[in-house]
Amino acid sequence: MARHEKNELLTQTDPDTPMGDLFRRYWMPALMSSELPENDCPPVRVQLLAEKLIAFRDTSGKLGLMDEFCAHRGVSMWFGRNEENGLRCPYHGWKYDTTGQCVDVPSEPAEGGFCKKIKLKSYPLIERGGILWTYMGAPELQPPLPEYEFAMVVPARRYVSKRVQECNFLQAMEGGIDSSHVSFLHSGLLEKDPLFKGSKGNQYNMNDFQVKFEVVESTGGLLVGARRNAEEGHYYWRITQWVMPFFTIIPPRADHPIHGHFWVPIDDENCWAWSFDYHPTRDLTAEEVHAMEEGAGIHVKVDSRFVPLQNKSNDYLMDRASQKSKENYSGISGIAIQDASLQESMGPIVDRSKEHLVATDNGIIMARRRLLKAVEGMKNGIAPPGTDPVTQRVRSAALVLPPDAAFKDAAREALIAHEGVPYTSV
Repeated sequence: MARHEKNELLTQTDPDTPMGDLFRRYWMPALMSSELPENDCPPVRVQLLAEKLIAFRDTSGKLGLMDEFCAHRGVSMWFGRNEENGLRCPYHGWKYDTTGQCVDVPSEPAEGGFCKKIKLKSYPLIERGGILWTYMGAPELQPPLPEYEFAMVVPARRYVSKRVQECNFLQAMEGGIDSSHVSFLHSGLLEKDPLFKGSKGNQYNMNDFQVKFEVVESTGGLLVGARRNAEEGHYYWRITQWVMPFFTIIPPRADHPIHGHFWVPIDDENCWAWSFDYHPTRDLTAEEVHAMEEGAGIHVKVDSRFVPLQNKSNDYLMDRASQKSKENYSGISGIAIQDASLQESMGPIVDRSKEHLVATDNGIIMARRRLLKAVEGMKNGIAPPGTDPVTQRVRSAALVLPPDAAFKDAAREALIAHEGVPYTSV
């Protein structure tokens, strides 16, 4: 397969595309729980995998996710009235329950049973970890509910945010598994950001730019090991876990919370960047939560539509003077926006046939291969990796190891999420 064809296969997630079919085999984050805060609250537009949908919580608290447009004349149900266990179109009064089933057509005699023939496409919507998750695949192939550790801890130990990113999911996600850029792009913020500073690992990041990568397959995806020199001939390892097809969990620093992302396609040229922080053994402090709300760490300040306040239209509020003085290597404030600005600068879908990859890109290369392999396996009835909850109960780790230690073996236990057990960090 030509490189251009591979790029198209990897980046297209619309209905009836191979990668779209792969994504539809997983539970995906769809909304924040706070977007549907109470029964009969206003409905919310949702776009995932190029499908325009509407979500609502009915009078009894049931959650629904269905086609956005009324089956009668195509009116957006965002304008609907959420009332008496259903969403009613304001145009002619057609009403739908949370499964998309039409339950009332006022203009038609009830005894005729017309409304029973009308049903909008719908998907299950469940609440876990402050997120409303959906599964958009074949019902008979629905996997168990997600069990990522951050979603299973008590709310006081977790913080979740989301934002729009104006590029294809793949180039955003590839940034999430690329550790080599930290020594450059984020160098001005490692010791200034309140959710990163104080880690001895920051010194290793800044003292050794020639990071060595070792990448191995895991049951659910990849272990991406980034190795830098430490004292006395030892190595500092930062081990990122990528669980297919869109989950990354990043090594923590010092006692700061663990953090990570989901990269969920809105369409081929935009994605939702979900970000989470959590601590498995203690509540987040008020100072930590405030910092996250203010856009520190991997989070971003956004408007009411989850669009970052620093964005393409205002050049991400770049400060050239700060960049020139080396006070801030990129000139852009905020670790997450530093990443997003460069990923969006590549264009909506980067032309990977023009790339010149090097050894530090091995994690990205193997992730692409893993995705392509999963697509091929589905043709032969093989379930894609990462749907089993066991593969989701994982952690990242940062540790110093002797030179003769294989990171995947020495860090084996540290990479498993054990309830109540502290994580491994430097």
